[in-house]
Amino acid sequence: MGNDVIVTLTKKNFKEIALKSDKPVLVDFWAEWCGPCRMVGPIVDELAEDYEGKVVVAKLNVDDESELAIEYKVMSIPTLILFKDGEIAEKIVGARPKEDLEELLDEHL
Repeated sequence: MGNDVIVTLTKKNFKEIALKSDKPVLVDFWAEWCGPCRMVGPIVDELAEDYEGKVVVAKLNVDDESELAIEYKVMSIPTLILFKDGEIAEKIVGARPKEDLEELLDEHL
């Protein structure tokens, strides 16, 4: 994850970043051991660069931050949640092609 455009979320910074941002925030709930997460990871990295300045892109490791995963009812990963104005605007479970995610982000800009 050498991508400095992507924010790593923890309990400490989650509210500040995901819920108080004036831009939509796409959060990738993932884990190291998850195969489909490794497929989605590079797509999320590309989206972070493509939407830099328009959307905040963040990753949350569910193994490290299980309380947040439980709070947001993340039952399987990868799960992508788009927060807008502190609320969940969209929730996508499972790997999706980049085009689907671009469409989703464009709807909320």
